[in-house]
Amino acid sequence: MLAYRGSERAARDWEPTLAYLERAIPGHRFVMQPLDLAGMVLAVADRQVDFVITNPGSYVTLEARFAVTRIATLESGSPDVPIAAVGSTIIRRADRTDIRGLADLKGKRLAVVSTDAFGGFQIAWREMEEAGIRPFTDLAELTTTGFPMESVVAAVRSGGADAGVLRACLLEEMTAQGRVAPDEFAVVGEKLPTDLPCRVSSRLYPDWPFARLAHTPRDLARRVAAALLTMPAADGQMADGPSWTASLDYTSVHELFRKLHIGPYPKTPPTLEEVLRRNWHWLVVAAAAVLWWIVHAARVEVLVRRRTGELEREIAERERAEAIAVRLREERDQLSRLGIVGEMASNIAHELNQPLAAIGNFAGGMTRLLDTPSPDLAMLRSGARSVAEQAERAAAIIQRTRGFVSRRGAQRSTLSVNAVVAETLSLFGAPPESGLSITAEPGDGLPPVKADKVELQQVLLNLLQNAVDATRSGGNGDIVVRTGLSAGMVMIEVRDPGPGAPEESRRRMFEPFFTTKPGGLGLGLSICRTIVERHGGRIWAVPGAPHGLAVRFILPPVAGDSPGNGSGDNPGSAVPSSPVQEIDT
Repeated sequence: MLAYRGSERAARDWEPTLAYLERAIPGHRFVMQPLDLAGMVLAVADRQVDFVITNPGSYVTLEARFAVTRIATLESGSPDVPIAAVGSTIIRRADRTDIRGLADLKGKRLAVVSTDAFGGFQIAWREMEEAGIRPFTDLAELTTTGFPMESVVAAVRSGGADAGVLRACLLEEMTAQGRVAPDEFAVVGEKLPTDLPCRVSSRLYPDWPFARLAHTPRDLARRVAAALLTMPAADGQMADGPSWTASLDYTSVHELFRKLHIGPYPKTPPTLEEVLRRNWHWLVVAAAAVLWWIVHAARVEVLVRRRTGELEREIAERERAEAIAVRLREERDQLSRLGIVGEMASNIAHELNQPLAAIGNFAGGMTRLLDTPSPDLAMLRSGARSVAEQAERAAAIIQRTRGFVSRRGAQRSTLSVNAVVAETLSLFGAPPESGLSITAEPGDGLPPVKADKVELQQVLLNLLQNAVDATRSGGNGDIVVRTGLSAGMVMIEVRDPGPGAPEESRRRMFEPFFTTKPGGLGLGLSICRTIVERHGGRIWAVPGAPHGLAVRFILPPVAGDSPGNGSGDNPGSAVPSSPVQEIDT
């Protein structure tokens, strides 16, 4: 039998029943084994007992696992009012007015004899679940005190728990025995009226069964059942005189276990039909969300494809525009070079006139020698060589001019700025006007630069032509082309002795379409700035000394070839953001 109140109390309560069975069934001796819930399962599994007296929950579990069969049900109460029911009573101290209903147990400490106890927990568990309280998650603490059940009362009395679960009628029994004061405890969530003469917090279930095991002889089981049903109440002597009645229906206990998913009804994965029935509204929401996502994804896909097409068209248009811009820039540079050549036409003609005049003179002299009776062959041979040399000189002048004006793509190479300056001065030629000359002042030990020679020549020719125009407009002196180093960069300067330019003009002269020349387009210096910046350099203008204007531009040297300038400049550094250090003032 289940000793939920301890072994001594179980012996006192059930000894009269066993003594009666020995008298009613001669030849058999009935021995009592008080056990807790775990011990009873082991005893039944090992076939150590023939009959069990236990609570309804334990019986349902044993019935499912070991084919235990009930033969009678305990009937408590009085002979006039027999009661075959069991329930749970949840108690609190009378001074804990903050706990009235089952919902008030949330966040409180609850004491139970065991989580496997039927009247001591499982019945109350169902009531709390229906009140919205999940004992294993919503309580602050679920304390198991162990048997006997009176330990739950002690835990609530001492304040170790805020409330406790008892088997129905235990509180009244302890009050009758004087172990509990009548007003010491209150019942939480009391249900009225009930079929029990006790205060309860739950619905009622069939009382304890008397059951036989599968190996117990059937004839002995029938004789025990008959004896129990005819046992007079005087032989029991249990409280109010319990007796036994015919076995009751324990369907309500099975229903309780199914709801709690305990005992023979563990929680199993729900079927598809159950999932659909329980969660149909969430499934509708999920289906709507999936449908919306599909529509949204399709819409996004369409928009992405449309935008991708637009971007591809935009990229193609941009590439075409960039190609057109590059072509127009090349044509602009080409026209600029042709314009420079046009402005240099008199100089080029002057350069060509010299070898052509020399060729004519040599040819006339050779003709006169041939007309003599005895021509001097040595002089004729010398004259022929001179004619060939002057013809080669004229061809070189034409070749340089043709190479400068020819259409070509950018071809960067490692160049010496002094060599580029010398070739450009040769291409530009000395102005035919008297008193106007160009002087070169090349720097020593300059590092090479990575640049396009024709584009650098274009910049120098623009600056030289502007210097010539400025000198013609009122200058006296030489045009000077100087090279050197400035803050680790290679610098080229073109200085004229003209009237100079005010600060506003110096600041704006490199803007497109800004010009101070009558009939000028304002593109020459703008093109020069574009070319210099494309090579990683910078161009600017400063007043000349003692008068005139000096236009300077700097280019980065080839990496690793920039010499130290004594000021800690990085040889490969980019164009400085502050004004560069000049060679002189």
